[in-house]
Parts: sequence; C-alpha cells; structure tokens
Amino acid sequence: MSRTPSQRLVSQTSGVLNTPPVPSLDSQLAADVKALVVAGHRDLARERYDELVARLQRRAVRIAFHYLRDPHDADEAVQDAFVKVFVNIRTYRDELPFEAWFTKILVNACLDTRKARGRRLQWFVPSDPDSAGGAALDPPAREHSPEQRVLADERAQQITKAVGTLPDRQRLVFTLCQVDDCTPAEVSQALGLSEATVRVHLFRAVRKLRALLEHVR
Repeated sequence: MSRTPSQRLVSQTSGVLNTPPVPSLDSQLAADVKALVVAGHRDLARERYDELVARLQRRAVRIAFHYLRDPHDADEAVQDAFVKVFVNIRTYRDELPFEAWFTKILVNACLDTRKARGRRLQWFVPSDPDSAGGAALDPPAREHSPEQRVLADERAQQITKAVGTLPDRQRLVFTLCQVDDCTPAEVSQALGLSEATVRVHLFRAVRKLRALLEHVR
C-alpha cells in the first residue's frame, strides 16, 4: 500500500527524532579505553587514556580550582579523579556521556580533598610569635601563613561544604552550569535530560545553596 505524502513525512521525521545522538570524542575515547581494558590490553588502554587525559586536563583543573582555591589541592584532586576513572573504567556505560560521568567523579574527589585538608589543619600547631628567634623565622611577606590561609579560605570552605550537601543530580547540574559554563541545552544533551528538567535542578540547587550560606554569614 502506498503512503500519502503526510505519512511519508511523519515516517522521515520519526527516523530523525529517533536517531541516537552522536557520542562526543571524549565518550568515544572512553569507550575505546574500556574495550581495551576488558580485552586485557592494559598497556594500549593506558596509551589511549593518555589522549583522554590530555583533552580533559585544563577543564578538570579549572573545576577543581573553583572548589578548592588552592593549586596544589586542585592538582591532587584532578590526579585522584583521573586514577579513579581508569581504575573504574569497566563500570562506564558507553551509551552515556563520558563528560558527565567524569565530572561527577572529579567533584567527589574535590570534596574528599577538602575533607582531608580539614583533617590536616586540625593537627596544625601554630608557632609562638613571642618565642626567641620567632621574628627571624617568619615567612616572607608575600607568602600567607597557614592561619591566614584558613581565614581567607573560610568562605570557600563554606561554599564547598554546602555544594557537598546537594543531591548528586543537582550537584552535577550546578557544576556543569556554574563552573564549567555549560548552557542548560548543553547539559540537557550531556545528561540525557530535558532542558526544563535541567533548569529545575539548577534552580533548586541555587536556592538550597543560598539558604545554607545565609545561615553561615
């Protein structure tokens, strides 16, 4: 039976709408790494993974520095995230965007680094500035003492702690939109959500963060 022009148009349109999105280069590289690991070719997988790391490095450092405000801690969190991604690459689902999976791991690594920093600072014992020779041992003026770093970083700690309380989906949407400068449309495509859903998650995340930070002023 022949189809009318309108039926043919509907059929063609449905085909376009049902066409799966083309995976990004990062997602393709991640899928290649996973396939090589599963096949037992770990050396080849590491070589392929190096390409992925090179593509993600700058973006990862930018996100980590936003959360940690310290170059050393940011680098530590980024390296930790890259290690976790490779170790757990078998769990990556090829049909999902790699960028979102990686960002979630990176943000969690930043939160872990922040907690570790807090534990280290608990054991810090400041030197007595009135002790003999104390003035001669003072660090150069251009460097900040640990006490000054803690005070200057207090607000950043409060923000990071507040972000850590967000549900996973809200935290991921907030990071992609506010830190990685993605548009709601880009986040929608990356996460497989409608743009309206992305905007709802972002609105709820920002509202919750404002409420939490209002109480710590």
